[in-house]
Amino acid sequence: MWTEENILGLPNSFAGELFLHGLGHFHPENVIDNAFLESLGLETTDQWIMDRVGIRSRRTILPLDYIRDTKNARPEAAREAALYTNAQTAARATELALKRAGLEKKDIGMVIAGGCSPDHSIPAEACVIANELGLEVPAFDLSSACSSFAVQLHNLRAMRPEALPDYVLVVNAENNTKIVDYADRRTAVLWGDCTSAAIISTRKPSRFALTFSTVSSDPAGWDKVVIPTGGKFAQNGHAVQTFAIRKSIATLTELRGKLQRDLSKMTFIGHQANRTMLASVCERAEIPADRHYFSVDEFGNCGAAGAPSTFSMNWNNFKKGDELALVVVGSGLTWGGLLFDVRGNA
Repeated sequence: MWTEENILGLPNSFAGELFLHGLGHFHPENVIDNAFLESLGLETTDQWIMDRVGIRSRRTILPLDYIRDTKNARPEAAREAALYTNAQTAARATELALKRAGLEKKDIGMVIAGGCSPDHSIPAEACVIANELGLEVPAFDLSSACSSFAVQLHNLRAMRPEALPDYVLVVNAENNTKIVDYADRRTAVLWGDCTSAAIISTRKPSRFALTFSTVSSDPAGWDKVVIPTGGKFAQNGHAVQTFAIRKSIATLTELRGKLQRDLSKMTFIGHQANRTMLASVCERAEIPADRHYFSVDEFGNCGAAGAPSTFSMNWNNFKKGDELALVVVGSGLTWGGLLFDVRGNA
């Protein structure tokens, strides 16, 4: 576990920064590959999918036979058929985050959750997750669809350090295949399930320091990406992709302006909506392939868990002196960016 002495001798209440102590992720075991989608009679092919979204496989909490037999016609039935609850996948992701942080569950003093499809309207998903972990701590949701991770950390960074416990657990349990229509090839090819968990502190330094954050929204586009209560995911795909590319580049430009080192030290992780969108962002922003981490090709669009889980999967690849620009875009329409300074090696 990192202590004050590890990081420049900073005091517990060092203002203006937020510290990431551990990241974890969990992907369920069942794989939806493109051949499986072809077998559903969606009038699609591996080539069609790869050309348009660049996704070859995804994970799901649903039994594959259930998807094949029902095409997930009734989301409420999908919740009953699911192999995991959101709280159960959250516990698995948290286990990895705690291990990397060198902490135990008893060290967590608050739980914050968010994402696109909580298991309940009430109670707050964070309360269910805290119960699953055996914690009696403040728990509440702070959500902005796929932009949730940026919104959560931005708000924590703005709070007074003394107002928070030493360690906060931030979870985004994105088991969104339970609200996907598997009779609609436009949306069925996109989504995969994943949960991310982050151990955050405003008081205890670590090797990852959040030095800058930004969030914004364009509420006039609220109806471009929706999941009606009890319903299925729907979006205006062309409009949303154009928006996502434009806002990702603008946010990335803003983050670059805050870099503490030269551009060659910056790694980019974008919103894992689809591979072709990310390729367009990297091309226009001139991001070299070796400074871009992504996972959407293997795991699909994992909503608010997509970018942080990609970060988690590359946890040991960051070296002292690196900087990470993480950009997310979501329903609302919303977007956000986080800039991390790496102050130590794995």
